[in-house]
Amino acid sequence: MSHQLSRVHGVLLHRDTTKTADSDATLPMPALCATALRHRRRVQDDARREAGDKWQDSDLVFTTKWGTPIEPRNFNRSFELHTRKASLPRIRVHDTRHTCASMLAALGVHPRVSMRILRHSQISVTMNVYTQIASPETRKAHDQLNDSLDGENP
Repeated sequence: MSHQLSRVHGVLLHRDTTKTADSDATLPMPALCATALRHRRRVQDDARREAGDKWQDSDLVFTTKWGTPIEPRNFNRSFELHTRKASLPRIRVHDTRHTCASMLAALGVHPRVSMRILRHSQISVTMNVYTQIASPETRKAHDQLNDSLDGENP
């Protein structure tokens, strides 16, 4: 079963339903994601042991050190901190969905498959809002611009 957090009248609520029935459909998970989630489970198990009786079970994957839901603003701050530490450009958590859509297009994944992965109900949203397709010429121009800004080409 899928769960989500929603803010209602300023309070975070743990809901047992998602927006649509398709949101509950099973998708294959890339090995990289499975590895990251196993690591997250170990971190959470350590936090549970450390918290002892103060731990609050919630069935959520990402929680505070006490097992409670993470405040979305704090999650966003943590995401920004991790991207900065990794020397990545500043992006919002939601922007990772756009990145996923664009990467799937660059890999030649059929647009309908991308639509299902992103849980969109309309292919126009996937293709016109989420997906940016870089042509080889655009990629070459970006590479040249990047080299120029890095000082490699005067």
